[in-house]
Amino acid sequence: MNMQCFPLGDYGANCYLLTDDVSKTAAVIDPGVSSDELNDALLGFDLKYILLTHGHFDHIFGCKSLKEIYPQAEICIHSDDEKCLIDNKINLAGDYEATPGVTADKVLKNGDIIKFADTEFFVLSTPGHSLGSVCYVDTKNKLIFSGDTLFCLTVGRTDFAGGNFDDMMASIKKLSEFDDEYSVYPGHNRATTIGFERKRNRYMRKL
Repeated sequence: MNMQCFPLGDYGANCYLLTDDVSKTAAVIDPGVSSDELNDALLGFDLKYILLTHGHFDHIFGCKSLKEIYPQAEICIHSDDEKCLIDNKINLAGDYEATPGVTADKVLKNGDIIKFADTEFFVLSTPGHSLGSVCYVDTKNKLIFSGDTLFCLTVGRTDFAGGNFDDMMASIKKLSEFDDEYSVYPGHNRATTIGFERKRNRYMRKL
């Protein structure tokens, strides 16, 4: 499995492109806006999944354009954030632009498994930043796509609607139980590891 990161939009939300050279399939995590660079990188691949870590606008507004090009791709989002796809009050876009205008193809819950090529992603419910925040965990390759739950040296904001600090700390506790070697790919800024965060992240150190 190959991975590329595209910081997209005004807020630089990390969009991850996962591709498999054998099956020529792909998955995209958190397409925040329509991106020609992302579309070019997808050429020659069959997009299977659009995986959303949560429903805030800066992570979902590229879904529509991808779905138009790849109608077979399944948009996956946790049930508690599903309404973000159609409601700008919930996805925090306000008057920023129109809603994504798409619906979920697969509504997720904690413990679901997403099979992509020879990789399986475990869906870990991690509320706190939003009600339906999730992390996608690849135990085979020790990867965690953490969305806006865990960042390098900090955690996601909890002051938005649906956010809750106690829930966030419970979610960080779940992530702290993974091995130090797990790489963490967050929704903004640079990648990190569980081991580094266990030592340096003041929120994780409180646990």
